[in-house]
Amino acid sequence: MKQRILLLLISCLILTLAACGERQADMPSEPESVTTEEIAEPEQPKYLPETAEEAHAAADAGQKDEEKRTAELEARLRTVVEGMTLEEKVGQLFFVRCPRSQASDKIAKYHLGGLLLFTRDYKDNDDNWLTAEQMTGKLQAFQLTAELDTGIHLFIGSDEEGGEVTRASRNPNLFPSRSKSPQELYNSGGIGEVLNDAAQKNDLLKKYGINVNFAPVVDVSTDPDDFIYSRSLGRNAAETMAYAAGVVSVMNDEGVGAVLKHFPGYGNNADTHTGVAIDERPLEWFEKSDLVPFLAGIRADAPFVLVSHNIVKCMDENLPASLSPAVHRVLRDMGFDGVALTDDLSMQAVSAYAADGSVAVMALKAGNDMVVTEDFETQIPLVIQAVRDGTLDEGVIDAACLRVLKIKYKLGLLKLG
Repeated sequence: MKQRILLLLISCLILTLAACGERQADMPSEPESVTTEEIAEPEQPKYLPETAEEAHAAADAGQKDEEKRTAELEARLRTVVEGMTLEEKVGQLFFVRCPRSQASDKIAKYHLGGLLLFTRDYKDNDDNWLTAEQMTGKLQAFQLTAELDTGIHLFIGSDEEGGEVTRASRNPNLFPSRSKSPQELYNSGGIGEVLNDAAQKNDLLKKYGINVNFAPVVDVSTDPDDFIYSRSLGRNAAETMAYAAGVVSVMNDEGVGAVLKHFPGYGNNADTHTGVAIDERPLEWFEKSDLVPFLAGIRADAPFVLVSHNIVKCMDENLPASLSPAVHRVLRDMGFDGVALTDDLSMQAVSAYAADGSVAVMALKAGNDMVVTEDFETQIPLVIQAVRDGTLDEGVIDAACLRVLKIKYKLGLLKLG
């Protein structure tokens, strides 16, 4: 399957995609063509090797240097992982909803890897919006707690997709106005307007101490009746592909981790907050459409991919994608080596799949590196117990923790001596 998916996706990219889908039963329209007048004359490089052999030699040398640096970094990070306790490693795999009370105590007690902020976290106890100084101070205090505990800073995330799903920009003390949806921006000014907004928005998030934005939504949806449509770009796979790559690149420049969601593509499925959604589409559909924006985002170096709770029958007939080893193999076969996140495990679509309640154990076994949940005080002990009784291999924990630390190092949240 790996070779098949990669070859088909690469072919889609090279051919700028055969159009594929306003709805599951219809084929999408072709993206607008680009005229030669619209293509800028490329700037001439200052230096060109005299021969093709020199060019190949230079490329090979650069690749070897990069591979050496990567191997050296990984070796140093492995040493960090080896020096951590089991409790510390497991805690790093939880990206939890920010506790309503005693947050600092819980950060230290459970050695948490990340906090996800919701609207309530931008307010004080009297329901007043925090000022910029108060917000920054609050998050700095969380980071100091983590640093004193493990020496590893937190991922601090927020959903700032724009439009319906916004958190930080609801606070008028932090943003001049609530973030517009990608569709609204695209319709008013094209991809340039979208990318300018992404730069400004993520620059502000980083200023306040938020280093992960749970965006962009790169689901391909062109039907207003789809549940996910209003949160998507609302365009076909080709245009969504360009959107994914562009936004990820901008966010990388701003130092904020992008989260591609919702893998492997939401389509016209129902809302998984309220129950199970079953996707009947064939694998070929995903290969030609839904997976393509994810591939573009991965190649633009997206650090995170969030996996949905949809049951995608062509990949796994029985388990939600977030709990499915088969779905995670598809993701890794696409070349993704970043952090795979579950969608929120408190959603009803996954609550019934772990008979003993240890849904986080299932999620980590499936191939996730981090678990998004509010129920971490129950789930973390269950994961630790599963390792100790042999139900969950500690090697799985180590591999996931290593991926987490790689991204933390990249985002400046982990210093190596």
